[in-house]
Amino acid sequence: MYKSLTSRAARQLLQPAKATTLGRRHVHAPVAFDWKDPLGSHNNFTEEELAVAETAESYCQERLLPRVLEAYRNEEYDPKILQEMGELGLLGATIQGYECAGVSSVASGLITRAVERVDSGYRSGQSVQSSLVMGGIEEFGSEEQKDKFLPGMAKGKILGCFGLTEPNHGSDPGSMESMAKPHPTKKGYYSLSGSKTWITNSPIADVLLIWAKLQETGKIRGFLVERSQCPPGTLETPKLPHKNGLRASITGMIHMDAIPVAHEMMLPSVEGLRGPFSCLNSARYGIAWGTIGALEDCISRSRDYALTRRQFKNNPIAKYQLVQKKLADATTDAAFGIQAALQVGRLKDEGKVAPEMISMIKRQNCDRALVNARCLQEIFGGNAVSDEYHIGRHVSNLFVTQTYEGQSDIHALILGRAITGIQAFV
Repeated sequence: MYKSLTSRAARQLLQPAKATTLGRRHVHAPVAFDWKDPLGSHNNFTEEELAVAETAESYCQERLLPRVLEAYRNEEYDPKILQEMGELGLLGATIQGYECAGVSSVASGLITRAVERVDSGYRSGQSVQSSLVMGGIEEFGSEEQKDKFLPGMAKGKILGCFGLTEPNHGSDPGSMESMAKPHPTKKGYYSLSGSKTWITNSPIADVLLIWAKLQETGKIRGFLVERSQCPPGTLETPKLPHKNGLRASITGMIHMDAIPVAHEMMLPSVEGLRGPFSCLNSARYGIAWGTIGALEDCISRSRDYALTRRQFKNNPIAKYQLVQKKLADATTDAAFGIQAALQVGRLKDEGKVAPEMISMIKRQNCDRALVNARCLQEIFGGNAVSDEYHIGRHVSNLFVTQTYEGQSDIHALILGRAITGIQAFV
């Protein structure tokens, strides 16, 4: 049974193995290798973080996993999922106050790891709500904006989306065409026009964090658009159907035609790309944890299948070298990915993280999760085609995670610029 993060008592850690002293040497009891935690990462988590992980894992396995296949098959996303997460304190979990849990960055990573272990689409919906929209409001919003939106969003009663990507501008947001200009008839209002695409949660969002250029300055600013305040015909958020991946989440477009937005709904504390990129960095950090969660599920399912599937003299296929190598490669990359995300999380909370660190772990963990999931898929042979084995769903999802919020090649150029001091973007 799981409990809310804000009310759960931290569980006691297992006592470490007893050691005896012989002179200056310490002789410890033998330690067995744990394939689920190859490098013993749980030893580096606090009691609170372990309790958070247990809450998230229990919820995801008991409530999300049973409905993921039908959701994926039918491209259906239940908005009540965000309310369920909100009741447990899983939304905007790192935010202090505003009815949020106020946990560490590592704890928030453990949440996304647990959610994406079930499905990347579920993590995407949770990540947009938590990191992109709530995180943007908390970091750059006015106190009035925070009071207005964050408590409701923390409970999943107000749903959000993040409007940055445009039909003609994906990896080049600086060229965005969405524009905010003084409203021609309403004093104290902007008129907001433009289009956004591939926007998670847009068809169901109550508040849309839209990034657009301010006509007067040419600077990019953030605007909080409330659906309920948009006159008829000014806002449309159609669903994008027939996706190959992330089918258990809802994705749409945003079409804006002279939406009146009050001046006080513009984020006051940031201008330029620093605003959306800061939000994206928090989300990318979560993706670095989440994709490893998906890979870990692939490892577990592949291992179980290899131990039960028998071929050639009735041997389990886990006996064969090629299968064992696939499992060894994937388990190693997953363990390294967790350690890297853990290190960056600690630095993030200490204020010592560079954006390029997040680019590195987002790129590496997404790439290795996809490569290994594709490789593990081969263990299932023809059965990998069936969605009941889950592996193909993870592979399709992981292609998307490698692509969005900075495709891997773009993050390579970010790292290359940091390494050489030379800008390779043209």
